[in-house]
Amino acid sequence: MAFNHLPAAMHDALEALSVMAVTHSVPMAKNQRPSRPAGDTGSRPSPGVVLDRLAAGGSRSSRITHTEHMPAREGRHAVWPHRIRPEVIAAITEAGIEHPWAHQAEAAEHALDGESVVIATGTASGKSLAYLAPVLTTLLDGSEAPNGRGATALYLSPTKALAADQRRAVRELAAPLGNRIRPAVYDGDTPVEEREWVRQYANYVLTNPDMLHRGILPSHPRWASFLRALRYVVIDECHTYRGVFGSHVAQVLRRLRRICARYGSEPVFLLASATSAEPARAAARLTGLPVTEVSDDASPRGELVFALWEPPLTELHGERGAPVRRTATAETADLLTDLTRQGVRSVAFVRSRRGAELISVIAQERLAETDRALARRVAAYRGGYLPEERRALEQALHSGELLGLAATTALELGVDVSGLDAVLIAGYPGTRASLWQQAGRAGRSGEGALAVLIARDDPLDTFLVHHPEAIFEQPVESTVLDPDNPYVLAPHLCAAAAELPLTEPDLALFGPAAPGLLPQLEGAGLLRRRSTGWYWTRRERAADLTDIRGGGGSPVRIVESGTGRLLGTVDEAASHSAVHEGAVHLHQGRTYLVRELDLKDSVALVEEAVPPYSTTARDTTSIAVLDTETEIPWGAGRLCFGSVEVTNQVVSFLRRRLITGEVLGETKLDLPPRTLRTRAVWWTVTEDQLDAARITPEILGGALHAAEHASIGMLPLFATCDRWDIGGVSVPLHPDTLLPTVFVYDGHPGGAGFAERAFHTARAWLTATREAIASCECDAGCPSCIQSPKCGNGNDPLHKRGAVRLLTELLRPTPPTPPTPETPEAARREAPGAPPAPGAPATPTGPEAPAAPTGPPST
Repeated sequence: MAFNHLPAAMHDALEALSVMAVTHSVPMAKNQRPSRPAGDTGSRPSPGVVLDRLAAGGSRSSRITHTEHMPAREGRHAVWPHRIRPEVIAAITEAGIEHPWAHQAEAAEHALDGESVVIATGTASGKSLAYLAPVLTTLLDGSEAPNGRGATALYLSPTKALAADQRRAVRELAAPLGNRIRPAVYDGDTPVEEREWVRQYANYVLTNPDMLHRGILPSHPRWASFLRALRYVVIDECHTYRGVFGSHVAQVLRRLRRICARYGSEPVFLLASATSAEPARAAARLTGLPVTEVSDDASPRGELVFALWEPPLTELHGERGAPVRRTATAETADLLTDLTRQGVRSVAFVRSRRGAELISVIAQERLAETDRALARRVAAYRGGYLPEERRALEQALHSGELLGLAATTALELGVDVSGLDAVLIAGYPGTRASLWQQAGRAGRSGEGALAVLIARDDPLDTFLVHHPEAIFEQPVESTVLDPDNPYVLAPHLCAAAAELPLTEPDLALFGPAAPGLLPQLEGAGLLRRRSTGWYWTRRERAADLTDIRGGGGSPVRIVESGTGRLLGTVDEAASHSAVHEGAVHLHQGRTYLVRELDLKDSVALVEEAVPPYSTTARDTTSIAVLDTETEIPWGAGRLCFGSVEVTNQVVSFLRRRLITGEVLGETKLDLPPRTLRTRAVWWTVTEDQLDAARITPEILGGALHAAEHASIGMLPLFATCDRWDIGGVSVPLHPDTLLPTVFVYDGHPGGAGFAERAFHTARAWLTATREAIASCECDAGCPSCIQSPKCGNGNDPLHKRGAVRLLTELLRPTPPTPPTPETPEAARREAPGAPPAPGAPATPTGPEAPAAPTGPPST
């Protein structure tokens, strides 16, 4: 029997309290409030005072496991390069900025020299102004051309919210320059009647990689005048382009460079990133160009108080009688309520859409008990909302109308949330870079700020709140992406050929794997070679072969059955577990039951209801080894890395009583299996090792299963991933290894570099895993150590002590640590056979069983 741990967003807090009773969405008041709360005299309590108030009463103070005080920092000024036009400097001065910080002036100098540059400095350090100064100067120069558009710039952001926010900022800054600067957003929300104006007249176009991939590049003849004059490409928040998503964006940018060359332009790339390791190398991998790094942050910083907070154990018991810790969702809702009552402007970052909805509704309900007006100043913000809902929330946030917000990472990025006093982070976001990005949302005016990380009942969160050195004494991670992943590259070669026929000289632009893929694409009937190059042969759009965010397939629309009203969307990859028939779905404080999931038409029909339970999907998984690329001795066993095929199927769902989590029943589902070819790390153990660890056949499955769960939970400490990006399977006797085996795999077609990183840091990774299990205060295993929120087997069987003994024995020898390659793809070997043609199903080679999604859902 295999025990699996699937990468899919299936789990949220069970402690919804009386959420289901609240069935109203948050109305937006007509009056626009100032950026500070009403009645604020301008003085803010210090972050230490705010934290003391949160910790007051009951046993709350004991929940703070560590407090880090980061002192204020002085800023260092410089002068703008002399080539920045006087009108631009005057506009910047009028905006209240008399002198740039040293890193802003340095980045502008590189941009004006025609060098691609990455600005990797802290949150609120003025990265936007560093690239806007040279961009506005160049656009002003271009406005003097006969057609008024002798120079253009393209801005790319990972989210629509950030692009809309940047347009507002550019308009305000460039207002003194008149209509010579014409910024415009071009995304899926742009009305059709406006799109032609953007193509013909805008000289600063703000969009996202998705629209560039699906809309602009396939229609490049209509964008010819814009692309011909393109001088700068701004890539904001470039550290978010990692894993498979980052690899797709890297190929989209190569397609953009190729099209620009066709029109005679060679744009300079200006990248902005949160502080990260080796930003120049990551930026070069993303763009395919040499990039200069500016990372010496010269901006001032206010005091930051950063608290680590662990919710208490409750008297409740979960699966297998394990003790249950109070959920991070409920704890964050309490803290957001208290901060709102204090008049402290706050954002709570939540890892899931449903969690954001729950926190906002709980806070609204509790605030309404004492002040209904205050309850209306708290809301949720997440992906999947309709455009008009997002715009209303963004406007209310900027105006100060909203005092508290529960948001997914859709708001993590550089949206200008000015005047925040505190940030709550409900669960470790997966990387230190994201953690500091979220924490940096507070204190943007240079004043003191409070950040609180509330631990989830999860091995990694528990480890971090008790090992603060892992957060505060370690550098942020490097950004991992692999543009040569054949599952990524193949559809982009097709898209490029559809845009302009591919020629031999083009192949160097797309990387060393491109020549080997072309014959396979020809064989699949996707490309045809002629004397002048390779041509796209089909009627359908080549750009539709792939979803660059890894969702795989068209989003599933969530429609209210009685009215036909579109409530939102969910990624196709998450639909089997999130909107299966009978699932409970939350949207803006209202609760719905899914009556039908139509996979053919990508529609989930829902109706409003108030069920007294939540739902959790269950699945089964099997895994087959396709190719062992690298292996080393691991004591008597082996540590391996290679290609695998994972088959997964959602087979049922549980109904759990609210508050207690008691299982009310299980309902079978009839959903098709999914197959995923990806990369994995796996380790085997021998009979002698099992004997030495006192692992009997009766507890072998539970020991392996527990070690698998905990190792997945700890991997984000060593790789730039989230536990939802990866999956695992443990098998007492695997048919391909003929030994007890634990697999951890990337939840993306072709791999994302996470399993490879695990292979190269295996000793440190598994040592931390053993420590996390052994140091947990529970007796037989709990969500803080070995239970998983997404286990398809209901966390059964698990054996905590067996896992500790097994890992102790496994780590007893000192196996050689394989050298870490310079780049994730350096250790890649040619996988046997071709990747499946884009859009074509893979052929299973392992035992028939359930299938894995083509990628984790985005929030």
